[in-house]
Amino acid sequence: MIELRGSTDASGCRFAIVVSRFNEAVTAGLLKGARQALTDASVEEEDVTILHVPGAFDIPVAALRAAETGRFDAVICLGAVVKGETMHFEYIAQTTCTEIGSAAAATGVPITLGVLTTLTDAQAADRAADGPGNKGREAALAAVEMATLFRQLPEGALE
Repeated sequence: MIELRGSTDASGCRFAIVVSRFNEAVTAGLLKGARQALTDASVEEEDVTILHVPGAFDIPVAALRAAETGRFDAVICLGAVVKGETMHFEYIAQTTCTEIGSAAAATGVPITLGVLTTLTDAQAADRAADGPGNKGREAALAAVEMATLFRQLPEGALE
């Protein structure tokens, strides 16, 4: 039996963070949480590239492009879509989340989802606040775990 697990030490791993500028008061908190999680995982500043995109809808294509470069062990996606009075929320949230998953499947690079889809601004702010409940932090921790797991799995390793 072979059993592999990711690690909490990602030294030597390289990460891209794709973060939306829209709802910047929230996304800045998500970015702060993600950066702190990577620092706590022994990731050096020079091993992190941050890509700022206009909105959540722009995150998947930037994540796909980053993953396609082969430079990154994982990509972390951060954004915030807050429900308003129109159907816009449903379309943006659904498309963004689906396309992030498609980018990961297409490239084989772990791409984690730290895009909030909340009903209120208060819910978004709560999930971007400092502390263990920060969803940017959680997305970065998932990226660390997946990157370190995949480092143990070079192509064809289990054949």
